[in-house]
Amino acid sequence: MRGLTCLSLAFALLTCPPLISSAASDDLAVVIAAQSPVDRLSPGAIRLIFNRKSLLDGNGNRWIPVNLPPADPARRAFSQALFGAMPEEMEEYWNIEYFHGITPPEVLASEEAVLRFVSATAGAIGYVHASRADNRVKILAHVSQPLPSKAR
Repeated sequence: MRGLTCLSLAFALLTCPPLISSAASDDLAVVIAAQSPVDRLSPGAIRLIFNRKSLLDGNGNRWIPVNLPPADPARRAFSQALFGAMPEEMEEYWNIEYFHGITPPEVLASEEAVLRFVSATAGAIGYVHASRADNRVKILAHVSQPLPSKAR
């Protein structure tokens, strides 16, 4: 079962739309505390952190990814851009992971809550609209929002 999960994850990583590093006004920004020693993460590393396959950073500190509520447009765009799936489509994945002792990222109520938590918690990583990021956080990557399905 574990091998099947890893194979499914590898397939998902290869077929996900790429994260785009150039910033646009409506892009989402992956953020971490401003004082964090981490300056940059690859799209693959961000995927692994948010699907809880990477639990520790390069210094052995625990990653604490946080999500917005599933119905939040930013969460839906982030999930689509990162995993190629909407939050509700990830439920089966999280049900399987739960039985392996892995829980999904915590959910915070708003982008301001994400900024407050990430800025005050070592190892916390989240996402907000790039225009909301301020000096409390450091932007690690920009995530382009996917095109509407009719435009694809």
